[in-house]
Parts: sequence; structure tokens; C-alpha cells
Amino acid sequence: METTTDPLEEAFERHRRELHVHCYRMLASYDDAEDAVQESFLRAWRSRESFDGDNARAWLYRIATNVCLDRSRARQRRARAGTEVSWLTPYPDTLLDQVPAEADEPDQVYVARETIELAFLAALQVLPPRQRATLLLTDVLGWSAAESARLLDSSVAAVNSALQRARATLKERLAGRPRIAVSASDEQRALLERYVHAWESTDVDGFTALLKEDAVMSMPPWRQWYRGRAAVAAFFAHTGRRGGHAPFRIVPTAANCQPACAFYSRWQSPEWRFHSVQLLTLHEDSIAAMTSFVMPQLASVFDLPAVLHV
Repeated sequence: METTTDPLEEAFERHRRELHVHCYRMLASYDDAEDAVQESFLRAWRSRESFDGDNARAWLYRIATNVCLDRSRARQRRARAGTEVSWLTPYPDTLLDQVPAEADEPDQVYVARETIELAFLAALQVLPPRQRATLLLTDVLGWSAAESARLLDSSVAAVNSALQRARATLKERLAGRPRIAVSASDEQRALLERYVHAWESTDVDGFTALLKEDAVMSMPPWRQWYRGRAAVAAFFAHTGRRGGHAPFRIVPTAANCQPACAFYSRWQSPEWRFHSVQLLTLHEDSIAAMTSFVMPQLASVFDLPAVLHV
């Protein structure tokens, strides 16, 4: 007996990963993006009478964007004052690779990578939700002002105004940040190998030598920030003391188009248990930033074992 696929379900499955990435850019949280995609499907199903199979992608983006706008407004009401993005979580590159490329031109591929990096996502969260949506629709997805206005139930003039303000804010917040190369050089790959060795051997001097003078280490959602080579090195040394989390074993990975490390620790356990994922920002021949996410659920998100057998 021949089975038929529902056109709406087929369209949603075809665009699910790119919708997930869009929601992630809007919300900067993998789990929140997951919830938003599920809610988007429910809204789409309830509105299936208006489904136009010839324009399924735009229709689904409209629903997903509105879901994210609602969630962003609710988050703003709950969030305390301040600019920290406590909800930020990483996105595995293995899942980003599932998004079909719209074009093969190098410039467009680079823009796609640049707009998933942690620094860009954190800066996005400072924007009001509609400015954030406008910028993503136009500058990331490449929609025209008229197309974006229709999706947002707005005018072209309002979209252009919001876009201008959003670009100005991002330019200010991202000024001077290191740009992450599309592919690591041989020197940077060697740098990463030395970085892994320093962590696994608790080599304080070796670790310190790899850091940029103004290196930064952060650990969302915690508020601790370590700024400058001396402060970051002091934190590293603390992990190796009695009562610290060292030693570690590290599994290289990648997230947000950045090199990353999955950390395993035997702290309070005889086994090497998953501890965290750390994303790195490289600047020439040094480490400019380290962002660690100590979240047990990331093991499954990154398809990593909870216990490492070495």
C-alpha cells in the first residue's frame, strides 16, 4: 500500500535544521531554539489552512520568527538589568553542517560562519527583538527590505530604520574583535595541540605562553570573568591545586564555527566524566578568548560519551 507524506510535514522536515539555526541566532540558546522549533511546528499545524506549498520556506520562517519574538519579549521581562547573556550556549558544527548551503561563493560562506560565532550572538542579544529579527532576515538570510517587512507585518521604512540602528549597535560592540579564520592554519593547529597538552599536563607556564596579553576567559551562565594573561593563568593554576578539577582529558570538537574542546574530569570520580565544552577564539599565534560551558546536557547535544574510556 502506497503511503503519502503530508506536504506540511515534508516542508517542515526539509527546513527544520535551518529553522533551528535561525531560532538559535534569535535566542542564543540551543535548548531554547529546540523548544522554539517545536512550538513553530505546532503553530504551523494549527494554521495549516493558510499553508502555501509554493512558498513554504518563507511561511515557516514567518512563524518561527514570531515564536522567537514572543520568547524574546518574555525573556526580557524576566531578565535582570545588565548586558550579560547568561543563557548563551554553544551549537555543534556537526549540526551546522546539516544546513544546506544557499550558494558556494566564498564570501557568502564566510558571512554564514561569522554570524554564528559566539561574539556575534552575544552582541545580537543586546538588540531589541525586532531589530534582531530584521538584521537576521536581511543581513544573514539575504531577504529584501520588502520581504522582511511582509514577514514582520511592518513597513519598508520601519525595516530600514531598524536595520540601520541594529547595524550601528553591532559595529560598536564588535569593533576590534579577532576575526576567526574559515580554516585553521598549520600554525594554529599546532597551537591547539599545545593548548590541549597544557591542560592535560597542568602545565601552567606552557598554558600562559599561549595566551594573548589581553586574553579573556568566561563561563556562562556564571558571572566570573578573567581578563588578562595573569588573571587567566591564575585561574588555570587553581584548577591544578588540591581540590581543583584537574587533571583533564580533552576531546577536540568544534562549535559555532570555532575550535572547541570537550573536557573530561576525574574530580570526585574514578572515571573520566564529561565536564564541559570550551570554545576558543584564536588570534594569529595565541589564544584570545576561552568560553567554557559547564553543562552536563551538552554531552548529548555534541553526541559525546558521558564517560571517556582512555
